Amino acid sequence: MAQVFLSLGSNKGNCFMQLKKATEQIQNDVGKIIKFSSIFKSKSWAYEDSDYLNAVIEIKTFLSPDKLLQKTQEIEKKLGRNTKTKTENGKPVYSSRSIDIDILFYENKIIKTEQLTIPHPLMHLRLFVLKPMMQIAPDFVHPVFDKTIETLYIRCEDKNSVSLYKKDFRLS
Repeated sequence: MAQVFLSLGSNKGNCFMQLKKATEQIQNDVGKIIKFSSIFKSKSWAYEDSDYLNAVIEIKTFLSPDKLLQKTQEIEKKLGRNTKTKTENGKPVYSSRSIDIDILFYENKIIKTEQLTIPHPLMHLRLFVLKPMMQIAPDFVHPVFDKTIETLYIRCEDKNSVSLYKKDFRLS
């Protein structure tokens, strides 16, 4: 089974319930959830909108990276996310979303295809990803930068506020 870290985020609708539903779907369709971070609240990143709730989970899965991407996108669609981030003039244009599931790491693999880049190419710039990741895997080594999550967290220049929203997040 592969060790995978997923980032979950929501800023549309009942965000806490969206995260809960996403974790239930992941547990049912993707793999066994091993660890949950707390849920954190943060401002939207790189655009103005309502605040996000974010979390990171560690899972064990038999799915290949491509199949994992397919399953997580199916879950996003099932939970109301109909469009992915668009690009204009070579830059991403972000918008609010009921749920966003990003594959942060798949083991220590480095994958770059037209559909999938692992590790997530922007995670080291995002405090809302690094802070929850720090809770569950501070010693995990980023295979591209050869630095621990703790080191990336300490060096992160993201100035957005990321505050604790709910400490204990578990499936019930």
